[in-house]
Amino acid sequence: MALNPFFLQGTASEQRLVQDLINEHLSFHGVEVTYIPRKYVNTKTVIEEVQTSKFDDNFSIEAYVNTFEGYGGAGDILTKFGVSVRDELIITLSKERFEDFIAPFMAGQDDGTDDSIMPTPTRPREGDLVYFPLGQRLFEVKFVEHEDPFFQLGKNYVYQLKCELFEYEDEVIDTTIETIDTQVQDEGYITTLQLIGVGRTATATALISGSTPSGYLRTIHLDNDGSGFTSVPIIGISSSPTGQIGDNATAVGFLTTRGRVTSIEKILMTNAGAGYTTPPSITITGGGGVGAAATASIETSGQGVIRFSIQDGGVGYGTAPTVTITGPPASGIAHTAVGIASIGIDGSSRILKSIYVKDPGRGYSNAPTVTIADPETLAGLGTYLFNEIVMGSRSMIRARVKEYDQDTHILKISNVSIGSTQPIGFYPGETVIGQTSGAEYPVFSYVQDDTYDKYTENDEFETLGDNLLDFTETNPFGIF
Repeated sequence: MALNPFFLQGTASEQRLVQDLINEHLSFHGVEVTYIPRKYVNTKTVIEEVQTSKFDDNFSIEAYVNTFEGYGGAGDILTKFGVSVRDELIITLSKERFEDFIAPFMAGQDDGTDDSIMPTPTRPREGDLVYFPLGQRLFEVKFVEHEDPFFQLGKNYVYQLKCELFEYEDEVIDTTIETIDTQVQDEGYITTLQLIGVGRTATATALISGSTPSGYLRTIHLDNDGSGFTSVPIIGISSSPTGQIGDNATAVGFLTTRGRVTSIEKILMTNAGAGYTTPPSITITGGGGVGAAATASIETSGQGVIRFSIQDGGVGYGTAPTVTITGPPASGIAHTAVGIASIGIDGSSRILKSIYVKDPGRGYSNAPTVTIADPETLAGLGTYLFNEIVMGSRSMIRARVKEYDQDTHILKISNVSIGSTQPIGFYPGETVIGQTSGAEYPVFSYVQDDTYDKYTENDEFETLGDNLLDFTETNPFGIF
């Protein structure tokens, strides 16, 4: 039997009245929350994933808190991984208010959102965020009920949002509202870059063998590089016949590992010595290795550079700088000396620690001029912005800024794009460039460990594992 035609079962004017009453009720008894839509961006930006999501818009809207007696859900649960907070919140929004004041802005966005992944919304979506100001908490929408109450007068008037406390997973949150953005400023996997504010060029001088040819070491030949070294061996050189300590030649060795065999790669002199009439003997001791042997040759037909003296170690060297030495006066025996720089750490900066004598040269009558290359960046500039992308000038690694301290030059970053074809981290000395701010500072050191997550115990697990198994063995479970 058909419905009674004398009763309209809800007219447009009646439906309008109900919607107006609901809107008025929400404005009287509701709470102003911030609705933050999730954007699914199908671009390879920071961490080389097919999809990334970001939250960079905000809309204020009145909402009625259904769970007026407090948060719902399981509450605070103590687990073996720590305390898990599982609070839930149910709020009611006006359907008309959302569709008139939020949906049109979301539909008009042209920000790279892939509509094939998530169509343009006309209602609240699962996955969006709601900031609840009374508890100063971010909640994630888990389910949207749009049929409760069920078609009163033939229409639905509200949305019920069932929300759970938001668990951050390296999403980009940049709503420009400080109280919201700081909610996740120290959340997620964060690594630290110690940057260099101001660099300084190092200076050094050279000392030649004396006014007359005095027998300095021309080179040290590595006859056998040995094997099995676990630490750098001691290079011993027999004393100079002059009996002067400053005339004794000294050298250091450098190790290399190839095919699981660690051997001596090269030997460089720190002092070429003076007064030798015959080649001195070379001994290689310590370091756990065997079989290494070396011999030396001397130069008695001209003066050469026997050692370098560091006057100023400079500041801000990420890699060893190039050392340039002026040549001797042109003659039949003239040969330019060659020096190799080595850097070290002094406090919070990398400095020029020493210059080794690779080749003393020959034919000098006066001490040559030593020129040391500038550090990668003599002075940093600018201030990094929160959430902007930064990129290493050499490694090409990209990351997002979490926080930058202008005084200490500590840059906290997240979403570091380290892939199989990229280096393991930022190179010391390379410049980190802000893609929005244009800020540029060189890297002093890069700490990959997440030191801001109180539940991270990777180092503890690794230490305990090393106590159980020796992972340096080919087969830690057998005898081979």
